[in-house]
Amino acid sequence: MHKVHSGYRAPSGFIVKNTEYQCDLTAQSKMTDVAVDKNVPTGSLPSPEKEPDDLMLMEEKNEENQTEAAAEGEGAASDVYRYIKGDLFTSEIFKVEIQNLPKYIGFNDLKKFLNKHGINPHKIKLFSRQMFAFVTFKNQEERDKAMKAVHGMQWKSKVLSVRLAKPKADPILKKRKQEEETEGGPPGAKRTAGGQEVEEDEEKPLDIQIANAVTPLWNVPYEEQLKRKEKEVEGVLLKLTREIGNNNKAMLPWLFVQKEKHNKMCCPLEAIRPSPVQTEYRNKCEFVIGVGADGEDKTVGFRLGKYKGGSCAVVSPSETTHVSSEAKRVVQEFQQFIRTTTYAVYSPETYEGHWRQLTVRTSRIKQTMAIVFFNPQKLQEEELEELKRNLRQYFTEGEGKESGLTSLYFVRMGQRTSAGTEDLPCEHVTGEECIHEELLGLKFRISPHSFFQTNTPAAEVLYSAVGEWAQLDQDSTVLDVCCGTGTIGISLAKRVKKVIGIELCQEAVQDAKANAEANGLTNVVFHCGKAEDVLPSVLNAVVSPNVTAIVDPPRAGLHSKVILAIRRAEHLKRLVYVACNAKAAMNNFIDLCRAPSNRVRGAAFRPVRAMAVDLFPQTMHCETILLFERVDYSSNTDSQTAET
Repeated sequence: MHKVHSGYRAPSGFIVKNTEYQCDLTAQSKMTDVAVDKNVPTGSLPSPEKEPDDLMLMEEKNEENQTEAAAEGEGAASDVYRYIKGDLFTSEIFKVEIQNLPKYIGFNDLKKFLNKHGINPHKIKLFSRQMFAFVTFKNQEERDKAMKAVHGMQWKSKVLSVRLAKPKADPILKKRKQEEETEGGPPGAKRTAGGQEVEEDEEKPLDIQIANAVTPLWNVPYEEQLKRKEKEVEGVLLKLTREIGNNNKAMLPWLFVQKEKHNKMCCPLEAIRPSPVQTEYRNKCEFVIGVGADGEDKTVGFRLGKYKGGSCAVVSPSETTHVSSEAKRVVQEFQQFIRTTTYAVYSPETYEGHWRQLTVRTSRIKQTMAIVFFNPQKLQEEELEELKRNLRQYFTEGEGKESGLTSLYFVRMGQRTSAGTEDLPCEHVTGEECIHEELLGLKFRISPHSFFQTNTPAAEVLYSAVGEWAQLDQDSTVLDVCCGTGTIGISLAKRVKKVIGIELCQEAVQDAKANAEANGLTNVVFHCGKAEDVLPSVLNAVVSPNVTAIVDPPRAGLHSKVILAIRRAEHLKRLVYVACNAKAAMNNFIDLCRAPSNRVRGAAFRPVRAMAVDLFPQTMHCETILLFERVDYSSNTDSQTAET
């Protein structure tokens, strides 16, 4: 890599002064980004192909209540940029456009390229079939460093160009402005930004609208839902088959036999396992608080649409099929409480108001936890303490007592002033500090921030399959990576010699240790930290010749350092991968199977079994299990034939 020239020219609408880059907001629009630090594992190995559109994980403004700040400008046009005003954090004001990118690069290729040159982007949006990308940074210093480093750099015979980019207009305000400008349009229809007419969904009853938004398959027979999900997983395996052929030529003879046996797939796809329950299955729900679609203020429920689509209207969950009756009861009682207070709902448009979100967790042993998210704005500490006292009184002695709440927390959730994504502190208000659940005959405690599968009966199906596929015995050592509260490892502990769990969330690790003790297990240990930091040393310390890894990572998959560590650990012969989004985890699958190289040490793995398990009825989501086994290059038979 080398520089061809070092200067850069500021784009139209920008003033460059003492490396301070300022933008004329009256002529610009804000973009939608991919969150680098949340949605894609840093340092993934490069892919020769572009990332498919469905792997472009889009961050919608305020979708996860991580509202990003607010805005300056004069005149009507400036209103849509109001969010960038003040001291609140938004990476939109530290954004650049990288032009003249090489063809056929993917999201991870660009991120890896930037990281290699000491550049740490906050978010990236790479456009398919285009040779440019938008990149944002956490501060001006990092942005300026990137501009100076990348502009004029050569990458795959292309000389890169960098310029300051335009922030994206606030979706709500932009939509409102467009509606005002097109008020004379034909009745019964609205116009998109491209001028196309679309059907007015607002004409449908609210219970139908919210069902379409949160459970889009609610009116599809369950057997048909399962067929659709199985077809999606089949598509993933077909793509993986092609990628293995492209990235590991030594596997081609084996791959040819597999494709003949398994309908062009690299391994057999077993029949999808259905959820034992199809309704009221969610044990955790996050409800927003806002103005109801029916005009009622202080409504607790789900949004009809996403913020980037220009919608903030909220509808009660009372008619939804996937929310439990216990959670609905808490929502109703909590909504009644906040309507008696003088505090307004938080507005993602104006950044004013207080009530933001209600999270409800339930268990099959009739325990219920509520976590209230509240923006304190400029309220005094005495006012906040009084509010918590009123909440406590309402749910322990008042009308809210009928909700059956057993644990109540309060979270102060202001606007972000930095790029940090750490869990916010939970203030215990009343009741037990945790709720408890029983799964596969074992007891588990669950804290506010701890991960626990949202469909407990289906999780039992999932974990039973994982235990079956892992082929464990009393000499086995199990590595439970991204273990959460320890459910998988603890459910397998009595079958094996030792279980080693790794988890990032400190609260979940504390739960996991307590869960192991509550179930009388002494052969389970847990480590807190990032898997990419902890796993290499753990693997080096494991001397057992019979090691099996079980990984159940977040949606984006594992960090590439984890994959590299697994590849180097030749004594690790078997890996069970549980993917909540198999498409997003594709790079992990490819990296496990790619040919050994100077960077990727150790024999490759290959997929030998796959299956979907439905944990999310009424939606298109499901969990996918893939069993990978290490290729034994010392065996001629192993490299030329297929084993299923």
